[in-house]
Amino acid sequence: MSKTDVGAAIGHMFGRFARASVRFTGHPAAFGLAVFVIFMWALTGPIFGFSDTWQLVINTATTIVTFLMVFLLQNAQNRDSEAIQLKLAELIRASEAAHNALLDVENVSESELEQIKARYGRLARKARNDLRSGKPDLGCPNAEEMETRTRENPNHEAARNHHHNPSNGTRNKITRKGQTYD
Repeated sequence: MSKTDVGAAIGHMFGRFARASVRFTGHPAAFGLAVFVIFMWALTGPIFGFSDTWQLVINTATTIVTFLMVFLLQNAQNRDSEAIQLKLAELIRASEAAHNALLDVENVSESELEQIKARYGRLARKARNDLRSGKPDLGCPNAEEMETRTRENPNHEAARNHHHNPSNGTRNKITRKGQTYD
């Protein structure tokens, strides 16, 4: 068995162990067990005269459990985060109106992420303003084109419309819940 195979096997076993441990420790029975252990420890206090050793036992045990749980929880969180990222990537990939550049947005630099966040923040503010003025906020505006046209001419048609098709210069109608919007 090669080092790669051994590493993969250990990783697989650790992943299974981590998922099972996190599942168990998140269960009410695990909480009950922890309360029971503390209760039993407290009951033994008079037997051991509330000695330093008696206190050291619970301190050491809780420190070790906490230390190990950090790694198990981090593993589970990393796995869940990866799964969510993959699911979101699939939704972006499958949606014709979505920006495929966002498929791996978690891997861009901090400054690029801030620029993207600001761009979508401007789109959200515009949508809220449209809602306040009685316009619908439905559609898929092209983030880059809308931002550029709004900066160049705030009264330009593409800056006011919610769904602009840059390929032919026309607006697409959007139908949602039986209503059609321009």
